[in-house]
Amino acid sequence: MSCRASLSVAAFALLIAAAPAPSAAQSATFKPEVGQPGKDVVWVPTPEGLVEKMLDMAKVGPDDFVIDLGSGDGRNVIGAAKRGARALGVEYNPDMVELSRRNAEAAGVGERARFERGDMYEADISKASVMALFLLPSNLLQLRPKFLALAPGSRIVSNTFLIADWAPDASDRLDGCEMWCEAHLWIVPAQAGGAWRLPGGELTLTQTFQKLTGTMTTGGVATPVTGSLRGDAIELTAGASTWRGRVRDGALELTDTGGRRTRATRVRP
Repeated sequence: MSCRASLSVAAFALLIAAAPAPSAAQSATFKPEVGQPGKDVVWVPTPEGLVEKMLDMAKVGPDDFVIDLGSGDGRNVIGAAKRGARALGVEYNPDMVELSRRNAEAAGVGERARFERGDMYEADISKASVMALFLLPSNLLQLRPKFLALAPGSRIVSNTFLIADWAPDASDRLDGCEMWCEAHLWIVPAQAGGAWRLPGGELTLTQTFQKLTGTMTTGGVATPVTGSLRGDAIELTAGASTWRGRVRDGALELTDTGGRRTRATRVRP
C-alpha cells in the first residue's frame, strides 16, 4: 500500500473513532454526517468532480448497468443515470436509501436510478457492466472474486483505494482536489490461462489478473511468451512475433503483425 493510501486508511480510522453512535429511525429530514458509521464502512462522500472522472474513465453510457456497493447518498448512481445508464445502489443504512431515492427524484432520474437496502457482500452484481465504488481495501479484497467473475470487459472504478495485487489498467487524479482525489480503473479480463492447441504446436499460459506468461511450443522448440488482456482482447509476444486477437467461445482467435491468422483451441484450463 502506498503512503498516500495508508494516510487515507488512517483518515477513515479517525472518522470511525469520531463518529456518533447510530440513532434510531430518523425522519425524512435526515441529513448524513461525514464519518457516520455503517456496516463495515463509514460514510464519506466522493467529491462530485471525482464522480464524473470515474464515470468518464469507465465510459459510462446508455447501454450500461452500473452498480455501487455502499452507495451512500446515491451520487455515483445518480451520476450514471444522468448519462442514460440504468444504475443500482446497494446501501445498508435505510435512511441513506430513502435519502438516495429522494435525491434521484430531485435530479429527474428516479426511473433509471434504483436503490436497495442490503449487504454489499450479498448483493448480486453479476449483471453489472460497471462497478462505481468508494470502499476500503479490505472491502475490495473481499469482493475481488465477484469482480473477477463479471463478464470480460466489465469496468470497475474506485475512489482512491486499490484492489489488492490487481494493478489498475488506468489511474487519474482530480485537479484542484484536496482529499479523495484519485480514481482507478480495472477492465475485467477474460480467462485465458491454461493449455491451448495450435496448428502444429501448443500454447501454455499462466494468468495473473490481466497479465499472461507462458510457453509456445512449435516444431519441438519452446519459446517464452508474455502477454496481456483487456477484457476479451488479448496480445501475446513470443520471440520476435506478436499476435493480437480475442478470447471467444473457448478459442483464441489471433492475427500476427504480418496479417497471418491462427486459432488456438483450449485443451485444459
